[in-house]
Formats: sequence, structure tokens, C-alpha cells
Amino acid sequence: MFSKKPEAPFPAPQASSKAMAGATFSILGADVTVTGNIAASADLHIDGTVLGDITCASLVQGESGRIEGGIVADTARLAGTVIGSVSAGALVILKSARIEGDVAYDNLTIEQGAKVEGRFAPRESEPKLAIAGGTDVLELK
Repeated sequence: MFSKKPEAPFPAPQASSKAMAGATFSILGADVTVTGNIAASADLHIDGTVLGDITCASLVQGESGRIEGGIVADTARLAGTVIGSVSAGALVILKSARIEGDVAYDNLTIEQGAKVEGRFAPRESEPKLAIAGGTDVLELK
């Protein structure tokens, strides 16, 4: 009768498999302004303002988000204002997006109503340095 432990009223929270794997997700809220460059190895969600360049694995920009700087990401989903160049493997530009700058992509989706002032071009592979056999000539491929 007295040896029984009482049950906890709420179960203990359990970490998700993504959190246990060390993956993170960072959010900049609508009331946040960052001045400076941002580099993230994981996912980044921006609803606020960034005055600087962004490099990350995956970028999601909300409608209230404003980025004044370049973006380099594996994947990007843009819904706010971007003033600067964008380079992304898989890029989705939503109808609320306003981009002033050149856009480089591997895969591109644009919703009807999005506004882009700039040039579109497929991303190019990184140039490779080759040395011609035994000479002093360098060639970029």
C-alpha cells in the first residue's frame, strides 16, 4: 500500500528524432533586426530584418521578412523583400516576394504575382584550376 510510487501527472517530454540528431532550426522573429552577416549550418526562418549576407542550408523567409544582402542556400523559400543577389539549389519564390537583385538557381519555382527586378540564371559549377602538362599555363575550367 505504501510502497507504490505515485504516477507523474504529465508524461516527460521527449526529444524529437531531429533534435536528437543534432539538427537545429533558428527563427528570427518579426521584431528582430540583425546587422551583420549570418552563417547557419542548419535551417533558418526569418520574419524580421537582416542587414547583411546570409549563408545557410535552408532558408524560409516569411512575408514580413526583409533581407538587405546576398543569400546563398541549398534551399530557399522566399515570401518577403530581398535586396541583393540570391543563389540557391532549390528556390521557391512566393507571390508575396519582392526581389531586387540577380537570381541563380538549380531548380526554380515562381508563384504568379511575385516581383523580381534582376536577371535569372542557372547556377554554374565552381571553376576548377588545371595545370597544363609541364608548362606554366593555368586554365580555368
